[in-house]
Amino acid sequence: MRRRRRARRPGAQPDVSATDTDVSPTDTDVSATDTDVSPTDTDVFVTDTGDPTAGAGGKAVTGYSGPARSSAGAAAGPVHVSGTGDAIAATGGLAISGYVHELNVSTLTMVVKQGPREPAAWPHQVGLVPPRALSFQPRTELERLKEVVEDGGTAVLTGMGGVGKTQLAADYAHTTWLGGRLDVLVWISASSRSAVVTGYAQAGVELCRADASDPEQAARTFLAWLPPKGGADPCRWLIVLDDVADPADLRGLWPPASPYGQSLATTRRREAALVGHGRRPIDVGLFTEADAVAHLATSLAAHDRHEPTAQLAALASDLGHLPLALSQATAYLVDADLDCGTYRHLLADRARTLTQLMPGTGALPDDQEVALSASWSLSIERADRLDPVGLARPMLQLAAMLDPNGVPGGVLVGPHALAHLTEHRPRTAGSAGPSHQVGPEEAVLALRVLHRLSLIKHTPATENQAVRVHQLIQRATREGLPPDQHDDLARTAGDALVDAWPEVERDSARAQILRANTDALLAYAPGPLWAPEGHPVLFRAGKSLGEAGHLDAARAYWHELHATAHRSLGPDHPDTLTTRHYLAFWQGEAGDAAGAATAFAELLENRQRVLGSDHPDALNTRSNLAYQRGEAGDAAGAATAFAELLEDRQRVLGPDHPDTLVTRGDVAGWRGMAGDVGWAVAAYAELLEDRLRVLGPDHPHTLNTRGNLAYWRGEAGDAAGALSAYAELLEDRLRVLGPDHPHTLTSRHNVARWRGETGDPVRATAEFSELLKDRLRILGPDHPRTLRTRSNLARWQGEAGDAEGAARAFADLLTDVLRVLGPEHPDSLRTRSSLARWQN
Repeated sequence: MRRRRRARRPGAQPDVSATDTDVSPTDTDVSATDTDVSPTDTDVFVTDTGDPTAGAGGKAVTGYSGPARSSAGAAAGPVHVSGTGDAIAATGGLAISGYVHELNVSTLTMVVKQGPREPAAWPHQVGLVPPRALSFQPRTELERLKEVVEDGGTAVLTGMGGVGKTQLAADYAHTTWLGGRLDVLVWISASSRSAVVTGYAQAGVELCRADASDPEQAARTFLAWLPPKGGADPCRWLIVLDDVADPADLRGLWPPASPYGQSLATTRRREAALVGHGRRPIDVGLFTEADAVAHLATSLAAHDRHEPTAQLAALASDLGHLPLALSQATAYLVDADLDCGTYRHLLADRARTLTQLMPGTGALPDDQEVALSASWSLSIERADRLDPVGLARPMLQLAAMLDPNGVPGGVLVGPHALAHLTEHRPRTAGSAGPSHQVGPEEAVLALRVLHRLSLIKHTPATENQAVRVHQLIQRATREGLPPDQHDDLARTAGDALVDAWPEVERDSARAQILRANTDALLAYAPGPLWAPEGHPVLFRAGKSLGEAGHLDAARAYWHELHATAHRSLGPDHPDTLTTRHYLAFWQGEAGDAAGAATAFAELLENRQRVLGSDHPDALNTRSNLAYQRGEAGDAAGAATAFAELLEDRQRVLGPDHPDTLVTRGDVAGWRGMAGDVGWAVAAYAELLEDRLRVLGPDHPHTLNTRGNLAYWRGEAGDAAGALSAYAELLEDRLRVLGPDHPHTLTSRHNVARWRGETGDPVRATAEFSELLKDRLRILGPDHPRTLRTRSNLARWQGEAGDAEGAARAFADLLTDVLRVLGPEHPDSLRTRSSLARWQN
């Protein structure tokens, strides 16, 4: 059978080949040409059939449908198809161009075009909104979110993984949707640009009759549909872009501003591209203690479990008030049938990992997909790919060894920190040599990258606590390290702290923060800091603690350090002996001079046996033994012992060695204490010349010598000269050491004292009163120097004519001195004597 050829459409090409209609010549009975087929009475030729159109729900076919059959029912011959045109179907119809064989359609190639759908009726939701958490806690961030989106802006919830950004967004979406305040709700997981485009395209197909075969165009169609159109019913919509991985993914894809629309995004990123054009960031932080306790209590109560509030608060603190950690820990408690106390004990066991102490992926609560220990891994990988490439991970690993509450910025950009980054920087492809040295600028950029991914908080303006890392991010990072790398990193962190520790602590707050970082490091990695010997940072922290005036804390620190050294290194190791030295020294500083002298005498025997009599440490022990004997009341014996030590130090170390110069000062001081004041003045004057020559004018030892010379000038009867010298020294100590350094406060003390000695008790009283305020602020009420300042204030108050006020002040002071120092301390005895004087 041959069909009659239709007239061509204007402009149509005759005899369009099968390749233009997506029919390929195959072994089937379909031929693409006119020349290779011999027409017969049973052949079917179909050409140039035009463009049919079907109505809604109909079927449009251009070409030939069904097999040809002869009048006898035999199978038809070959079917020839060409120039069949485009089939167009209306909404919901099916369009086919080519040849359809009812029995063998799967063997043929066709062009199939699904017609656009009718727009979905409102209200309509696109995408799956996560369910509300079992124990969702309303937070202040939720109120700020409402203010932003209801004001027409885009709320961008930022924060580290696990703080509950998605839950806040989901709660707002559920509340708004169920409250009937939305016509369209679109929830998109914005992990990539393609995911955002796909989500928008789906909305475009369902709401705007967009073509699903072109997602980019469908997405643009949907975004163009969102602003209100004249004459059309306004649509109240909310678009949520959850977990935006990269702000660049949303270039050209942010929802438009609309008086009827609302939009919000959640992300771990902190970048300028997320702000502006109506977008307002909302930093989502940790739970407050009250929110954390409420969350734990509600979650446990759902399983008929109840715990004391104090235990819940302690567990919340152990988990850093992180919502994700609290949620998963609750699930673990319930599944393992543990109480809070037992779980906290397990959590404190460093041998157990977070993976072991949280539920597995199959038991996560609230449809969570990622276990706590893995919740930050993707962010770390992304950070490591950003410039400077490969430095974010080793920087985070270093910060994970330090105090989560704040690391001084200088610690992470010092020599040892930079060497660590250089060692772990990826080598350039094809490069066999070492990586080029990382500089401070690149180290700071690595910190900024970690900040942008919400893995740390980097605030350079607060240098002393420039870097903060959540304790659970730290723990997960440390637990991901191989043992050998963990130990090396611990020692590197100690080196980095020593790099940043000034020889002279001008900033007492910074010194306290450095000590806190040392405590954290020691808690995380006690073993590596004692292998193969005690790390210098351990000794530097103890020295700093005592110099800050925390005498009881210093004694406790050195006692614990000595016990650890004894266990780790043995009794005769030099570092073990050093811990004994400092323990004895701070025992004396706390008022037990006799006990300290005994301890130093015992230590001297051990050091001379192990190290030899001329070893610097043995000589140093002799110095401290002589000093404590003098403090215990034997000034003449101390002077003699120091004179003998001076001879040995000059022989072993030389006349200009700093230790030799120190011993000369000790000889002078104790000669003066023994009654030879004139000799002390002359000796300190000579020593000052040598210290200026050897050490320079601003060295702490030079400044100390000036103070000692001023003191003995006053004791020799030149009170005015002493006052003048102390006033000049105070100016230099303020400049060199800062206003809060203990030596600067000592200079103020001496200026006030000699002000009174020169006949101005009223001004002396005022100066001691001001000094006491700073002593209280810096050292606290129980520091021995604070107590001595109160003693001097009371004395000069009495000298100024207020004997009754002085008596009351000494009575109050005696109560505190007895409580802090004990009844036999020299300061306690002096306070009793002063009280008796002013009461009479």
